[in-house]
Amino acid sequence: MFKNKKLYFVRVLIFCTFILLFCVNAKTSNEEKERISNATDVLTQLLDTPDKSVPKDILDKCECMIVIPSVKKGAFVFGGQYGKGLATCRTSPSGWSAPIFFSLKGGSFGLQIGGQSIDLVLLVMNDKGVNSLLRNKFTLGADASVAAGPVGRATSAETDAALKAEILAYSRTQGVFAGLSLKGSSLKPDKEANLGLYGKQISPKEILVSNSIDVPQETMAFIDLLNKRSPKKE
Repeated sequence: MFKNKKLYFVRVLIFCTFILLFCVNAKTSNEEKERISNATDVLTQLLDTPDKSVPKDILDKCECMIVIPSVKKGAFVFGGQYGKGLATCRTSPSGWSAPIFFSLKGGSFGLQIGGQSIDLVLLVMNDKGVNSLLRNKFTLGADASVAAGPVGRATSAETDAALKAEILAYSRTQGVFAGLSLKGSSLKPDKEANLGLYGKQISPKEILVSNSIDVPQETMAFIDLLNKRSPKKE
């Protein structure tokens, strides 16, 4: 009798654990889909307003792009920021790579108290910047140089100065893009989200530069947009 009750409770525990894991995965999946959708919206506006955002010639020179929608302010005492987004790199001959989820933490770049959030776009401009992106974690300004990117019809001098940086940073607040310095912020792959997207752990290098991973259906709109509007490096 006692053994039967014990077996019953073990089965109930296993069942409840399974249900809990299922619910967590479903929630994570919804969060990932929302993140992809928001990143695609930010990218669309960036590409539709080159005179008011990233200059077309700068965009066409970048090696990789990271789009982080809705970056929010963390603890007011420390002034930290956090956000999650998508990264993709150019591959040849197929265009842009399958994307990888990234998270951003730390740094302080002037978000207002009161829950305001901004969208971030980071352009990786050279091989050194790409190598930083492929690490498990890197800090902007320390492991990779970062500068506020030129906006709209920037002068040649502004553009030349910006291109010396490995990563150019842009922010969008209330629909307006501006250059932004992100020194002190750290970026790393979001392993849990990438596991949910690809069904297994895959390294950033394998996804972003090996050209061996197919673009998941969920992220097709994001990648197709880049392939159509900035198909090759100038």
